[in-house]
Amino acid sequence: MATKVQVTRPTKMELARLKRRLKLAIRIQKIVKDRLSLLIMEFLQTVRECAVVREKLLTEFYEAYKAFSIASGYHGEVILEKAIAFTNMNLQITAGTRNVAGVKLPIFEIEKTDPHGSKNRNLSDGSSILDYSIERSQKCLETIIQLTELQTSLELLGAEINKVKRTNNALEYIVIPSLDETIRYLNMKFEERDREETARLKYVKRLLEQKEAYAY
Repeated sequence: MATKVQVTRPTKMELARLKRRLKLAIRIQKIVKDRLSLLIMEFLQTVRECAVVREKLLTEFYEAYKAFSIASGYHGEVILEKAIAFTNMNLQITAGTRNVAGVKLPIFEIEKTDPHGSKNRNLSDGSSILDYSIERSQKCLETIIQLTELQTSLELLGAEINKVKRTNNALEYIVIPSLDETIRYLNMKFEERDREETARLKYVKRLLEQKEAYAY
C-alpha cells in the first residue's frame, strides 16, 4: 500500500497543488521511460557490435600468429625479433565523444602514418612475409582499440540504464502512488465534509421552518 504524502493543512488549494504534482510526475515518468528505451536499444546494438568485433579480433589474432610463425620459420627467430624491435606501428588516435540520450560515449578514430613501419626497419633484412606479419599485428591493434571503444560504451550505458531504472521505479512505485493515494484521501475527506455541511444546512433549514410554523 502506498504511503500518503504529508500534508500540512488539508485544504482545496493543497489538493490542487498535489494534482499538479501528480500530473508533472506522470509527464516526467513518460520522459524517463522514453530515455530508458533509447538507452536499452543503444545498449543492445552495442552488445551486438561488440560480439562481432570480438570474433573479428580472434580471427585476426589467429592470422597474425600464423603469419609470424611462417616468418619465424622463413627468417629465423633472430631476424624476426630484430625486425619487431625496430618496427614502430605509428598510429595516431583521436578521441572524441558522442551523445546518446544524455550519455557521452567515447569515439576513437585511428589515423595511419606508416602502416609497415618501413622507415624504422632495414629493408634488406625484411621480406613480404615479414611485412605481412607486421600488417596483421597492426590490424589486431586497430581492432583492440575498436573493441575498447565498444566495451567502454557498454559500461557507461549499463551504469546509466541502472540509474534511470531506479528513477523510473521510484516514480512508478513510490512518488506517483503516494500522490494518488493522498489525492484520493483528500477527495474523500472533502466529500465527507460537504455531506456534513449539507446535512447541517438541511437541519438548520428544518429548524427555521419549524420556528416559522410555531410563530403562526
